Amino acid sequence: MRFDPLRIGLFAELFASVPEEMGSVLERSSFSPNIKERRDYSCAVFDANGRLVAQASHIPVHLGAMEFLMRKWLESGPEIEPDKHYFTNDPYFAGTHLPDITVLRAVDWNGGRIGYLASRAHHSDVGGTSPGSVALVQSIEDEGVRIVPSEMSWDAMQAFAEKTRQPKERRLDLSAQIAAADIGVRRYLTLAQKYGSEFSGLVDQCLAYTELLTRRAIESIPDGEYFGSDRLEDVPHAGGFLEIKLRIQVKGDLITFDFDGTARQAALGINATEAVARSACYYVTRCLTALNFTNGGCWIPVTVIAPPGTIVNAVHPAPVVAGNTETSQRIVDAAFRALRCALPDVIPACSQGTMNNVAMGGSDWAYYETIGGGCGAGPRLDGASGVHCHMSNTRNTPVESLEVDYPIRVLRYELRDGSGGEGLHKGGSGVVREFESLSDGTTTTVVSERRIERPCGAHGGDPGSAGRNVMIRDGIPRDFGGKFVVEMRAGDVLRIETPGGGGWGKKR
Repeated sequence: MRFDPLRIGLFAELFASVPEEMGSVLERSSFSPNIKERRDYSCAVFDANGRLVAQASHIPVHLGAMEFLMRKWLESGPEIEPDKHYFTNDPYFAGTHLPDITVLRAVDWNGGRIGYLASRAHHSDVGGTSPGSVALVQSIEDEGVRIVPSEMSWDAMQAFAEKTRQPKERRLDLSAQIAAADIGVRRYLTLAQKYGSEFSGLVDQCLAYTELLTRRAIESIPDGEYFGSDRLEDVPHAGGFLEIKLRIQVKGDLITFDFDGTARQAALGINATEAVARSACYYVTRCLTALNFTNGGCWIPVTVIAPPGTIVNAVHPAPVVAGNTETSQRIVDAAFRALRCALPDVIPACSQGTMNNVAMGGSDWAYYETIGGGCGAGPRLDGASGVHCHMSNTRNTPVESLEVDYPIRVLRYELRDGSGGEGLHKGGSGVVREFESLSDGTTTTVVSERRIERPCGAHGGDPGSAGRNVMIRDGIPRDFGGKFVVEMRAGDVLRIETPGGGGWGKKR
């Protein structure tokens, strides 16, 4: 097949404009700060076979997983009828974790199915034992409400919402996802009507061209087997550490990620689903290409082997809430460690390696946030400071919004000077964020990584600083470690110090 790169680039952008507009509608019409302010959502469009046609520049851990969900739904999910909406958050049905609810709608034209629209949004609370649905529990049943793939009728939406701490907010946010799907259908139909009979061919060309460029990028990696590992830390009932083992095999224009030997799933919610593990591997592959757009063609040369029952492919009833945030980051670290052997002058140092989950709330309110940190330095640039790295791409919750919506006061929010690793190029700095509880009985859960081991440097660069979680009560600070639940009183202060990125190259 011969390609016209300029024409394909034009149509790739046209296709991507659909999920981009869906995201804008979702952001403007949502109710919770987590969606409207942090933009913790992702939108995508698929063809009739479930192939990813285009995605917006949203959350990497969502987007690599959504094609996996779409294909599984077409294989074994309920039939998607025209003009109806469907939803699920089931981690064991190609999902990520319970707070991520996906809403789907089909697109029909000229009597046939031409595609599907999907949005995935992180809802601030979906029930469970702890506000924010971030709980240190041993079963997914205690993490929140699990929605099996089903039609999203008003009764189904209402039944789900009433099991959460903020039913009105859940209904409004789901209604915003419906609005996003509806605008996506209209925009996608406009493109189909404009280009008529050549429309499906344009989709095929975009996917084939992306596959070709991805294969060429893989061919630039020397053939061989490359090994990398990393480990989750401070895991109760697991000896403190759980290891991720990864073998990357490059052969011609194909790449395989094999997690054989990785630790078995744990009795704590740091287990990742297969969809999350795939998403992390797809992200790493995507980093190796110079494409300005992403679609399902990127994943065709990629094989992921994730043994069931491990922390990279958990099975029921394993809890999974932080596998989406923490384990996905450590998979990326392990993959870059392996590829650094093949591409030492390309692969950057380790970034913060965590999303620093903080959930706070009471019986009728819930606040959730992930906090940025330092990115690893690369061969040409210093690492960025105070941002979300790798598998996350959200904003923060603005202090003004947080203090208006919740009984919380932010005392400090600043860069953590000196936390980035030194080197020819310096690692990015982490963040210091302090929350004061303004009420008694605020249940606070923190799930974070890199509180013991530091993000590694590369090419002789120094590692970044490890993070730290401190609770201050009556003026007395106490280090709480990486994962904990605590009841805060009015006046208690939680200080989160996030890790810095590793440095690259020896400092001159």
